[in-house]
Amino acid sequence: MEYQLPQAVITLKQGVGRLIRDVNDRGVLVLCDPRLGTKGYGRVFLASLPPMSKTRKLEVVQRFFGLTADDTREPVLG
Repeated sequence: MEYQLPQAVITLKQGVGRLIRDVNDRGVLVLCDPRLGTKGYGRVFLASLPPMSKTRKLEVVQRFFGLTADDTREPVLG
């Protein structure tokens, strides 16, 4: 695990860097692995990320993208 954790953290940071490349970019990073909130090493991952808002609520993400309850788009995973 001594090698895997640092490499995984670097990979996550690179992914975030590809999502947000300049100050005008917007995006949502979705981390679906519950271990990030329950295991000690999860704090390492979360601490490695640049400053950003965090939420567990879909409504906050919808607001971020300007979606409303009347939006007719289907959710990807239904």
